[in-house]
Amino acid sequence: MTRTPGAPGPGSTRPLLIACALGVERLALRGGDRGGAAGPVLVLRTGMGPEAADYAVARTLAEGGPARDAAVIASGFCAGLAAGMRPGDLVVATETRDRRGATACTDVALLADAVARALPERAVHTGPLTGSDHVVRGTAERAALRAEGAIAVDMESAAVLAGALRAGPRPVAAVRVVVDAPGHELLRLGTLSGGISAFRVLRHVLPAFYEWHRSSLLPRR
Repeated sequence: MTRTPGAPGPGSTRPLLIACALGVERLALRGGDRGGAAGPVLVLRTGMGPEAADYAVARTLAEGGPARDAAVIASGFCAGLAAGMRPGDLVVATETRDRRGATACTDVALLADAVARALPERAVHTGPLTGSDHVVRGTAERAALRAEGAIAVDMESAAVLAGALRAGPRPVAAVRVVVDAPGHELLRLGTLSGGISAFRVLRHVLPAFYEWHRSSLLPRR
């Protein structure tokens, strides 16, 4: 048996670093159930935008300490691009994209299955998650991004994953909750269509993150 590049050595436990942009996202992620965690769980608020996300993740991983070898998940809210998406749906990225290129996500099928089990009443979508340097509004911009193959867009995930891998090989993933979708455009965070609470959805997805994290600690051939 050989370890995945960047995997922790014998007797060590890789932490899980969950990166999000907003205070409300961090509040949800810090307030969820920690009972199934396989090791230390660190929730990092990066601030909004790709530059802030890249800087915060790079600085945190470069500082060493418990986060140095962490598996990284980018999480929080996103805008859905695919027809039929609704606020409260979940997006598990197969890859993240921005102007610098694409970053493949780790163990996507395992993570998507875990998310579906954690939130069986919510739809789970898998596909490319694209990055933007601004909040995407209107049907024309959505359609252009969808035509490129993306199923959702946010401002930080691509930067988080790219920054994490620059600091060293490690498992990376992105899971987002849709708050804004075609036909359900968000005016402000408190006006989710149908009374859906994205905050509660985000809080209840944590067990899926822990399952994915435990898998990342196993030796791979």
